[in-house]
Amino acid sequence: MEILQIQKDETTEWLKNLHYAKRLPASISYAFGIYENKILKGIITYGSPSGRELAQMICGDDFMHEVLELNRLVLLDNKKNQASFLIANSMKLLPKPKIVVTYADTNMNHHGFVYQACNFIYTGLSKPRAKFFAPNGTEIAERTLSEWQGFNTRQETLKKYNIRVERQEGKHRYVYFVTTKTMKKERMKHFKLDNLPYPKGDNQVYDVDYKPNVQGLLF
Repeated sequence: MEILQIQKDETTEWLKNLHYAKRLPASISYAFGIYENKILKGIITYGSPSGRELAQMICGDDFMHEVLELNRLVLLDNKKNQASFLIANSMKLLPKPKIVVTYADTNMNHHGFVYQACNFIYTGLSKPRAKFFAPNGTEIAERTLSEWQGFNTRQETLKKYNIRVERQEGKHRYVYFVTTKTMKKERMKHFKLDNLPYPKGDNQVYDVDYKPNVQGLLF
């Protein structure tokens, strides 16, 4: 297996059809693919965190510019150890220093075992939030809804576009320092979150029938 950086547009088909969210993240700064026999078998993306508050809450203002969110992970076959291999080796390709934050969705009955296998720090649950859906079932990003809202109230906007609201539980949050040991030690002095025991439980696996159009490497 080989991990290589890929272009952002190479992730679109995978994210819209194979990932359970069925949409692109708000930001993709880095994207990597896992190749087996020169055929793309999975992707991982990293982007700017969803808000300034998230960037600040990990190690404070001095290190907020280093925060990246691991916001999508998709595997075609999901073979044993494939996910942890992709995560660990893609992070090695990120420019240092970086502070990677990611989430395991409790609403999908995920616990983040793959992040535990990669020695991420578990920091507890994020705040509960709402998800918004158009009449056709498509999820609407919070950022998009805010743009639609303009000078209207949130309730007026929901009514105008007939948007359905679903309350979501908080997600398991994990953090990893892509740094040297010395850099990590310095950042841990400013670490503002809890360092908690890993959560346990049974993961739910979701199945998809879609098969992406994958092109092999030409070298």
